[in-house]
Amino acid sequence: MKSVAALQSTLALLLCILVALPAQAQQSKEEKKAEEQLRTLHGSVLDKDENPVPSSIVYLVNSKTQAVKTLFADDEGRYRFSGLDPNIDYEIHAEHNDMMSPTRTVSNFDTRRDIEVTLKLSRKKPAH
Repeated sequence: MKSVAALQSTLALLLCILVALPAQAQQSKEEKKAEEQLRTLHGSVLDKDENPVPSSIVYLVNSKTQAVKTLFADDEGRYRFSGLDPNIDYEIHAEHNDMMSPTRTVSNFDTRRDIEVTLKLSRKKPAH
């Protein structure tokens, strides 16, 4: 009698494991699909003469949450934001010393996964 109960318990455990495996595989497929859809936004910060501007501060604003991400452009004026949600609009601009670029919008209707935006420093920052 004990061996029948043990066999039933073992079979029930195996059945639970077999049912859980496809669900876990499906979850990781969904996670992979979501990760594949994430976007990257990159480009350069240039001055009015088209020269790269290293150490510019690049601001990225999530239009839904108003969360701001910032980073410094590298020695060649390049910047890169990755892992961006494709369902959200973003606003981006750059600043360096007393100059700033116009704000550009990256729309969620833009279906590209890899988006390049050149930011040109062309106007004085407003006084606060």
